[in-house]
Amino acid sequence: MASLPPIANNADVRFLGKLLGDVIRAYGGEALFKRIEYIRATSVDRARGVAGADAIDTGLDRLSLDETLDFTRGFMLFSMLANLAEDRQGVAAEHGADVAHALDRLANEGVDRAAVLALLQDALIAPVLTAHPTEVRRKSMIDHRNTIADLMALKDRGLDETLDGDRIDDAILRQIALLWQTRVLRRERLYVADEVETALSYLRDVFLPALPALYARWDRALGERVPSFLRPGTWIGGDRDGNPFVTADSLRLALGRAAEAVLGHYLDKVHALGAQLSISTEHSAVAEGVLALAIQSGDEGKSREDEPYRRALSGIYARLAATHLALTGKPAPRPGALKGEAYPDPAAFRADLAAIAHGLAGDGTGPLSSGGKLSRLIRAVETFGFHLATLDLRQNSAVHERVVAELLKAGGVCDDYASLDEDARVALLRDELASPRPLTSPYATYSEETASELAIVRAAAEAQGKYGRACIRQYIVSMAQSVSDLLEVHLLLKEAGLYIPGKSPQAHIMAVPLFETVADLERAPAIMRAWFTLPEVAAIATARGVQEVMIGYSDSNKDGGYLTSTWQLSKGSSALDPVFDEADVRMQLFHGRGGAVGRGGGSSFQAIQAQPAGTVQGRIRVTEQGEIIAAKYGTHSSAVTNLEAMASATLLASLAPAELPAADKARFEAAMDTLSDTAFKAYRDLVYGTEGFRTYFRQATPIAEISGLKIGSRPASRKKSDAIEDLRAIPWVFSWAQARVMLPGWYGVGQALEAFEDKGLLREMAASWPLFQSTLGNLEQVLAKSDLDIAARYAALVEDRALVDTVFGRIKGGWQATHDGLLGVTRQTRLLEKHPGLETSIRLRLPYIEPLNLLQIELLKRHRAGESDPRIGEGILLSINAIATALRNSG
Repeated sequence: MASLPPIANNADVRFLGKLLGDVIRAYGGEALFKRIEYIRATSVDRARGVAGADAIDTGLDRLSLDETLDFTRGFMLFSMLANLAEDRQGVAAEHGADVAHALDRLANEGVDRAAVLALLQDALIAPVLTAHPTEVRRKSMIDHRNTIADLMALKDRGLDETLDGDRIDDAILRQIALLWQTRVLRRERLYVADEVETALSYLRDVFLPALPALYARWDRALGERVPSFLRPGTWIGGDRDGNPFVTADSLRLALGRAAEAVLGHYLDKVHALGAQLSISTEHSAVAEGVLALAIQSGDEGKSREDEPYRRALSGIYARLAATHLALTGKPAPRPGALKGEAYPDPAAFRADLAAIAHGLAGDGTGPLSSGGKLSRLIRAVETFGFHLATLDLRQNSAVHERVVAELLKAGGVCDDYASLDEDARVALLRDELASPRPLTSPYATYSEETASELAIVRAAAEAQGKYGRACIRQYIVSMAQSVSDLLEVHLLLKEAGLYIPGKSPQAHIMAVPLFETVADLERAPAIMRAWFTLPEVAAIATARGVQEVMIGYSDSNKDGGYLTSTWQLSKGSSALDPVFDEADVRMQLFHGRGGAVGRGGGSSFQAIQAQPAGTVQGRIRVTEQGEIIAAKYGTHSSAVTNLEAMASATLLASLAPAELPAADKARFEAAMDTLSDTAFKAYRDLVYGTEGFRTYFRQATPIAEISGLKIGSRPASRKKSDAIEDLRAIPWVFSWAQARVMLPGWYGVGQALEAFEDKGLLREMAASWPLFQSTLGNLEQVLAKSDLDIAARYAALVEDRALVDTVFGRIKGGWQATHDGLLGVTRQTRLLEKHPGLETSIRLRLPYIEPLNLLQIELLKRHRAGESDPRIGEGILLSINAIATALRNSG
């Protein structure tokens, strides 16, 4: 294995690391600095294979508890700053992952600009922010980090001072000092309102300015104005699956705060335009539309008498301020002197802005005819409306079943809905949906669960009336396993007027099945075929033109392992394609991807391109979760990079000719079936078929201690149970990552590769099949981040030594088989040999993770032995935070 490149090779890491050392020396003292530096140096030497380094005392056992806490914070901050340095150097950026390159590639393959524009006319790309709890860092830490990134960008421009007159290096040093003195851990569990505000900060501060700028770039690349095909979404405030704290009030809060943010942004932009557009009738002819707006504004100020654009914008501002008051219940932050009538919808606001734009373009092709602030504002209104981001509803099918059963019983329709078989349920639900009669009664008393679910759909109806249909479009049904699971949602929507019966029934919110387990993915085509055979469903889907299906990466992985999950998701997508063709309805896949590879993480650019032919077609939604939100959308530049990658990958997946000949495709798919079967059996046998595995998992990982991290509003398990089946996928993956096993991202693959006889075929697949390339690429990254020597130390925490010999022995053997099989298929002599940038990135941080793991293990021993010093518990949580930061993914 090649030695770790010296840190000095990265100038940013060297610079920021030196400043961090100065801060530790200044605020922690020389002794603490020297102790931390000694531990760092010895760990780096061991990782580089320096002769005799293994015999050097690590110095960890001489740390007091207070020094342990300071040391852990120091290593965490170094990892955070190293991440920042890598992001600045574009380590995460992928070659060719932008729309301009995609257009060139498509042109070389015979796909012209007209075909791209035709696709975009009905395209939708949506990154959907969720509150899944994998972001371990407090928002304050992320804010300081982003400020450092902004200051480093000023240095890149050759500046020595900020606009405020501070020396840039001094300002960076102060920010690092603030990081050192900022509390790392949350003292209180996050509430839904906190999650709403965190998501809002990304949507308001990054998406709002970044997307209009990107669209301007795409317009130039395509030679004409493209539709607003990329729009953000969110689950935060509407995702109730397993989270009892999300209520109708949460929904109102999320939508209300989003409206307040986007309207505030529009008000600022209109105000700025008013200051800018000082055009006088003495020097320019003015279009009738602009003059009409100026007259309607009521602005009779003498100083602006010859400035119709300013007067028109004063009127627009007054109407927008009235809209702000109507939708948020609050006056505009900067109330205007004029009074206006609230806009009925974003289209009316856009029409007024378009009249201004047409007026500026009226003189021909002069510099004011296109682009600029006005063009970006119009694009923002098209993209974000008055709602900022489309909010999804989500609930588990089991909840719907209980609620519908109660409604039917209270309404005198059916005393025992739960006892009916599927055919009887479908018949009963269809009868109810055909009737205009509501089931609910003001005289009936309902359970708390039923009352809450009814309140949600009524709040959704209220929101659509207030902010427009685009504010809520999808209702995700978790654990969807039948047609009745979807019809039950329609019944609830009907109670709020969101499903309207009749000859041409309407559903103002789409019921979306989420297929999560391996078995659910296999059943998905039959369920959707049966769904489309219902005349009322077919009529609604045809009128809408699209039906969404969500596929879940996390639970399918926990259920069947990495390889089987990846393959079943691909097969399931392909199997759905002809079902939608038969129904003459476009398919829109919603990919429930997590941050870690064990939950569908990895390169979005590669993953989208690896989707089966015909399953994208310009429409795709993808969840963005936890720490991935900050990593991808924490700054303007990172957001632009990642949104570009999504857009370009979608164009390529939709329009690029198939790379595989049909014969190769058939051979490769048959091979993948065999690999998947072997991997599935190996994974299931270990995780669900090995006696004591549950005990091993809970003792050899910090799963119990992770619950002390107050990183989300949802419970870690769906039920009060220690069964792996009931554990959420996030803590499952998170725990294995902390123990450096990363088991959900690789186990079973080694056995599959080892047992497959035709190794030449596997190498063919790795060379020419995007799906297999993406699968192996993510697998390789996970193997490189794992460390079975450290994992063995975690295994020593297990009380039953015989259990350790059995379980860890199988884990170690499986890892070695996966490692060797991967290298054989990819023709490498070491992991990441063909990816030097990623290899350097991972190897740079490994020496900083090992001491954290060793400290965490010692603290876990003391904690589990009953030591009550609160610094032990705090140290465990700090170490979890630090390891997650260094690994760059949590769950």
